[in-house]
Amino acid sequence: MLQQITILKKLCFTMLALMSSIAIAQNGSIEGTITDTNGSPLPGVNVVIQNTSKGSVTDFDGNYVISNVEDGSFTLVVSYIGFKTQELSFTVSGSSVQLNVTLQEDLMSLSEVVVTGSGNPRKKMESSVAITTMGSKQIEEQAPQSTADLLQSIPGFLVETSGGETGNNLFARGIPTAGAYEYVQFQEDGMPVFEDGALQFANIDNFQRTDATVKRLEAVKGGTASIYASGAPGGIINFISNTGQNEFKGTTKLTVGDYGLFRTDFNLGGAIVQDKLFYNVGGFYRVDDGIRDPGYKANNGGQVKFNMTYRFDKGYARLYFKNLDDRTIFYQSTPFVKRGDDVKEYPGFDANYGTFANREMTKINVPQGGGGFFKADLEDGIHPRTNAIGGEFKYQLSDIVSVKNSFKNTDINLDYNAIFAAAWMGGITSQADYAADLGIANGDAVFTYNNGGATLGSNINLKRADFWNIRKQMNNFANNLAFNFNWDKINLNVGYYYSNWKSNQNWNWSSFLTSVEDEGRLVNLVDSNTGTAYTYNGISGISWLQRESQIKGTLNAIFLDAEIEASEDLTLNFGFRYDDDKYSGAGDHGTWGNDIGILPNNTADNGVNVLRGDYVYWDYDVSEISYTGAANYKFNDNMASYLRYSRGFRSPIEEAFYIAVESGEGNQNQAFQDLEPTKVNQTELGFKYSSEKIALFANLFHMKLDNITYQDIGAGGVSERKFANVKNIGLELEAILKLGNFNATLNGTLQNPEYDGYEGSQTALNGNLARRISKFYYNIRPDYNITDNFNVYAKYSYFGKKYHDIENTFELPGFGVVNAGASYKVNNLRFGLDASNLFNTIGLTEGDGAAPADGDVFLGRSILGRAVRVSVAINF
Repeated sequence: MLQQITILKKLCFTMLALMSSIAIAQNGSIEGTITDTNGSPLPGVNVVIQNTSKGSVTDFDGNYVISNVEDGSFTLVVSYIGFKTQELSFTVSGSSVQLNVTLQEDLMSLSEVVVTGSGNPRKKMESSVAITTMGSKQIEEQAPQSTADLLQSIPGFLVETSGGETGNNLFARGIPTAGAYEYVQFQEDGMPVFEDGALQFANIDNFQRTDATVKRLEAVKGGTASIYASGAPGGIINFISNTGQNEFKGTTKLTVGDYGLFRTDFNLGGAIVQDKLFYNVGGFYRVDDGIRDPGYKANNGGQVKFNMTYRFDKGYARLYFKNLDDRTIFYQSTPFVKRGDDVKEYPGFDANYGTFANREMTKINVPQGGGGFFKADLEDGIHPRTNAIGGEFKYQLSDIVSVKNSFKNTDINLDYNAIFAAAWMGGITSQADYAADLGIANGDAVFTYNNGGATLGSNINLKRADFWNIRKQMNNFANNLAFNFNWDKINLNVGYYYSNWKSNQNWNWSSFLTSVEDEGRLVNLVDSNTGTAYTYNGISGISWLQRESQIKGTLNAIFLDAEIEASEDLTLNFGFRYDDDKYSGAGDHGTWGNDIGILPNNTADNGVNVLRGDYVYWDYDVSEISYTGAANYKFNDNMASYLRYSRGFRSPIEEAFYIAVESGEGNQNQAFQDLEPTKVNQTELGFKYSSEKIALFANLFHMKLDNITYQDIGAGGVSERKFANVKNIGLELEAILKLGNFNATLNGTLQNPEYDGYEGSQTALNGNLARRISKFYYNIRPDYNITDNFNVYAKYSYFGKKYHDIENTFELPGFGVVNAGASYKVNNLRFGLDASNLFNTIGLTEGDGAAPADGDVFLGRSILGRAVRVSVAINF
């Protein structure tokens, strides 16, 4: 018995000793304060112990604490966007270690590690691609009204923002298109928002919002984009989300504006289990009347994003979810007057705030050829209901090999409702001319407002404006598997990418007769002599176009990306991608001009398009190789240069394929058989420099593009189907200057995209400037810190002249826009004042129709008018 007690005592003492040693090991910690070179504390700095899951984020006084650190020697990595990353060695021996750090500002974040377009994340200074990065602080300072507005700050991207918050267009490095985001890929956390960003009426910015959940933006132009994304030779735009940390941290923001804006953003993140399990949740809700006020809530909705990360010794696993349910208005053409080389406002129609959309158009309920009624609501606007769920897993298999797999499934239900008043529908016309075109005798035409029945004033002009409804059900599953081999001087990334996507759509378009005035209204027309009505509740053409179609894509790609440290300063990069992509589809184009005979003595139902249920099928395969090679030479820690060549491609877009259905011939149609991918060849020479007061990133590029397609929708809903080659040489420039309390940023592009390769009667087009592309555009943003807490800024954006047409006869004049604002910080509060288009500039982003003569009325699309917003944000 005594022997057993003795043994038990020994066991107890042993356990106590073990527990004491564990407690001692767990009680070690490291703490300190992070400041800038002026001694000001830096909140939100990431402080991580290298090769562990332990870390912290500094509070508002710049303080951090990492507890439960075992005894031993470690490396502390301190990183903060806009400052140079520091690595410091320290040793823990059962007690607290004090380590204060002063961070030096990195004006262009050239020491920041970037992950987009690379299998081996590297600092921007060491990377051989043209890449622009913006952290959450920089995004807040830009005060963007939309994602497209934010992207205007990236050189090489000419972005049109006249469509509103969504439905905008981006032209990468002078590649002309009919619109949308055709040659770039939008990504969220490294996976596509949707595989194809240029589906009909599904511009990719319809499904992406910039809010407080975005930690940073990385945009690669050219370079390795064709290695890490299919069909994106123009670039990859990657929105990287916050993912949580040990300390609970959050942001809330309230914004109001003079256009009825109410918006609230939030982001919260923390740890469920310290050092192991983290979460982040955030999103926004917004409602406003629209800068061009249609008389109803133009924008209304929001999104929620959530992710959870589990970290283990050799990697991590992450799940994320996004729900977007948002309605935005789309702005299309409005009238202008040409005065010499300038553009003036059309009398009675405000160039900055006017729109053909109005509340009288919001409900449409029209009879159909097969019976029943078609109903839609303009107030729904561009209304995506998006649910995306994805995951990411990374594991270190050995000292050399790691594996990473990412997947994402996206379901989108899009209800698209917008007013289009294109020139091919007819120009601005008087009541007399409108009646005469219909053969109504002079004096017999009676025009009345649909709402209330009052007779139009004789000076009110008319315009056809269509209600276009498109309903799409879209799905995309994508998976990216990559193995990374990291040897001493060579890093090799080998992977397989798979994606399948599908889009089903139904179109139903009707024509309105509208008055041309700021608050345009629906108009009815009756021939008083015959009693014939030419409208039905303001609708002049019921369902004149219907379309039911489907497109599917399956992408299989293998890729390889190798980085070789040829010397301490010279890094080589080689990349290869093979795409085996298959597309297929079907459609019913309907029969045109059917008089369905439902409306007695009324012509509104005389030209109805009726679907036949007679589907035409097609399929199309693409097998292409993309490749790139580059060298980056670092002269010193502050200066580097690179040279790169790349070849990529873009498959034909959805509208190009539709000729198979429209012709009724499927794969046998000759125009369909002639379709080819667009080939893009690029050569780039880049230079990077950073010092305490100035930073510079310049990229000289040459591009040759073969078989660019134009597939904009023209008269009768038929695609224009034009093809061309383009060559371009240009310079992209980013610069930052810091002189005490004064700062200035500049980004700009100088280029010369010209048509090439036209033959025969079209030879004269060679050398013309690519349509809708400016040779020169830039942003300059000076700001001044009046005190440590009070900052004022101004921003001037200039867009050089361009042409609406390939023939270069319809010139759109250059214009400049001024934004301005101020911010004031009190502890963890930030108050902001931001004004856009301060002087109500009329700036045409695109024209419509034929070139106008001096004094002519024409249609075009201009930037939005002045808007003022006030915000207050709190960080905790």
